[in-house]
Amino acid sequence: MKYREDKHGNKLSLLGLGCARFSKDMAETERMILVAIEGGINIFDTGYIYSNSEVYLGEALAKNNKRKDVYIVDKLPLYLCKKPEDFDKLFNEQLKRLQTDYFDYYLMHSIMDMAQWEHFRKLGIEDWIAEKRKSGQIRQVGFSYHGPGKDFLLVLDSYDWEYCLIQYSYYDENYQAGKTGLLAAAEKGIPVTIMEPLLGGWLANDLPKQAVELFKNADPNLTPVDWAFRWLWNQNAVTVTFSGMSTVEMVEQNLRFVDNFQPLNNDELAVYSDVVNVFKKAFRVLCTGCNYCMPCPMGVNIPGCFAAYNSSYMQGYAAGLVFYAASNSVITRNPSSPRNCNKCGKCEKVCPQYLPIRRTLKKVAGRLEPLPIRLAFSIARRIMTK
Repeated sequence: MKYREDKHGNKLSLLGLGCARFSKDMAETERMILVAIEGGINIFDTGYIYSNSEVYLGEALAKNNKRKDVYIVDKLPLYLCKKPEDFDKLFNEQLKRLQTDYFDYYLMHSIMDMAQWEHFRKLGIEDWIAEKRKSGQIRQVGFSYHGPGKDFLLVLDSYDWEYCLIQYSYYDENYQAGKTGLLAAAEKGIPVTIMEPLLGGWLANDLPKQAVELFKNADPNLTPVDWAFRWLWNQNAVTVTFSGMSTVEMVEQNLRFVDNFQPLNNDELAVYSDVVNVFKKAFRVLCTGCNYCMPCPMGVNIPGCFAAYNSSYMQGYAAGLVFYAASNSVITRNPSSPRNCNKCGKCEKVCPQYLPIRRTLKKVAGRLEPLPIRLAFSIARRIMTK
């Protein structure tokens, strides 16, 4: 394992374990966490809304007496805080879930613009943070960001941050905080940690065939995941890259990637621009499957719709249609069709990617549920639900 330092000289593993996609099997998750620690991973990123993530991580660390061997990153879900009393309510619940009395890094979760941060400053968030730091319950404070680049720089300069978490990959180098934000934070000595390094898995398993071939021609021994991680680790401003892992096999594979990491040469760097050009032609919706938009009050499987839509362009229409039918239960009594959308807009208010979800769902329905296909689904549904 390779390590890079935070603002105060603590050594953080270059590969971190993102806990948003834990298996529902507690025993499997515990094994995965222990294998990660044994492999040198010492930083774990969890969050209040990540299903059973906090509970499972806390249980595994407490049961195996590993709490002091790792750094825990957790986040205050600002979007659930309507009044100052909510800060303590959520914070104390998180401590309880994780069976700990402090957080190594505590983040203001999903800041989307400077106006949002100013709103919470007026609610007294800075005084609240100061109190928690004084008590030792928060060791270092940071923020995760999901907004436009210009506002990232404003938020960065608005407080004495010690940590930040941004979405960043070779596909979205200039998206949200982007490289400009990465370098600005690094210049301040703030460790920059990365979420969605594989763009919700798209850069791992769902690259267009032409893009995969470009990587293979450059080096047949490397996988698309290798290439995605190497691009990040090649940048000294990147302190930790969090990978959302759900099995022991994924942890072992990613540990091999980091152990075998070698800096990129100029020829290898040139390959990425060709891959991005191919990918952009096929990847229509920048959805990472984070599920912040779920559940939909009308039962629409929003991430499933977008994944199928993208797949229909990258893997072909037939493959996308099969994906769509499976992920949206179209032959059951209660299909989660995008046609169910009532345009309430709840999803768009919380989408970290600022996607025009309602408009895009209409496009999904137009492509994957044209009248002939819809009739075929209806007939199949009648047969299957008799």
